[in-house]
Amino acid sequence: MNLATVELLAQKWVRRGLRRSRQGQSADVDSQLGWLPSVLTSGTDDHLLHKSVANMNYATSSANLSEDPSKDKDNHRVSDMLIDSFGRMHTYLRISLTERCNLRCHYCMPPEGVDLTPKPQLLSLNEILRLAYLFVTSGVDKIRLTGGEPTVRKDIEEACFRLSKLKGLKTLAMTTNGLTLARKLPKLKESGLTSVNISLDTLVPAKFEFLTRRKGHEKVMESINAAIEVGYNPVKVNCVVMRGFNDDEICDFVELTRDRPINIRFIEFMPFDGNVWNVKKLVPYAEMLDTVVKKFPGLRRMQDHPTETAKNFKIDGHHGNVSFITSMTEHFCAGCNRLRLLADGNFKVSLRDPLRQNASDDELREIIGAAVKRKKAAHAGMFDIAKTVNRPMIHIGG
Repeated sequence: MNLATVELLAQKWVRRGLRRSRQGQSADVDSQLGWLPSVLTSGTDDHLLHKSVANMNYATSSANLSEDPSKDKDNHRVSDMLIDSFGRMHTYLRISLTERCNLRCHYCMPPEGVDLTPKPQLLSLNEILRLAYLFVTSGVDKIRLTGGEPTVRKDIEEACFRLSKLKGLKTLAMTTNGLTLARKLPKLKESGLTSVNISLDTLVPAKFEFLTRRKGHEKVMESINAAIEVGYNPVKVNCVVMRGFNDDEICDFVELTRDRPINIRFIEFMPFDGNVWNVKKLVPYAEMLDTVVKKFPGLRRMQDHPTETAKNFKIDGHHGNVSFITSMTEHFCAGCNRLRLLADGNFKVSLRDPLRQNASDDELREIIGAAVKRKKAAHAGMFDIAKTVNRPMIHIGG
């Protein structure tokens, strides 16, 4: 029996295994092999069968394994403002604090640079706080601070402190390149920052300098260690994987999870304006997963929340874990609960202008709700999104 036939038949039986898992029975690969019918197992190479069922497990949507988000204990307080036309409830807000950055990464910024928005057109801290208040009082319980590079803001500690005091906010996270993070971390943690993602695409200093057009690899590694020392668990490390650049380092990154509470998050290379995206540079999730499982056979899928962007895995004997963010090959739009506010106040519509025209809270909520209702079911397909005119990543916010 060939692999294609095995996979087609395995799909039916893995789905049956998922039903069993919801009833409290084991759904791991070995236990599934025990109840596969003889038509699948007789005359089939054991390794081929095991790999087929394992691949089915890895590809299975987390939503199939998790509770219905509409049953979440907090969903009763999500206002209609945050519910789109597809019934998705948006409880996660990403706020870009600045367009400025102290690195010049190839995939984030074109070689000629970008025109930054004049400072008077960017949101002030008080404007950010007012909008954040409207979102949190309507049901948002997680805010992530992005940029540019959020730590270049002189008032970053004050921003964290004041945001963390919003009643109803459970998580205040930050995505940072880690260049200046180490010395700021103790104060940031004291100011209410509960989670940190550090971007690092290579473990080789020379490659880091080539990619970012700046020095600083050692400082980023210091920030990862500092985050562990002050108690962040896990410390999330974001790695954009690009063929011919760092795809040979995948297993080296995984090794970082062996003895430390690090969550390595491998991200498929996405197109942004000016980053010269090419499908040949894309290393798809399936290929990354195959690379990891060959070196670390103890890899097993974790149970993810339905709104989780990543596919999360644990490796037997490792303190940390490994995740894959499959934006290009297996999008997660159906469970999307994220909204994005840019540094200039753009929220698909401008919120800055009505803010400065003294709009009331109710008027702002109406504008926000209308924008949420216009959210599409999914982003464009892999090749369509590559042809779409888009802002540079430094404007959008990482």
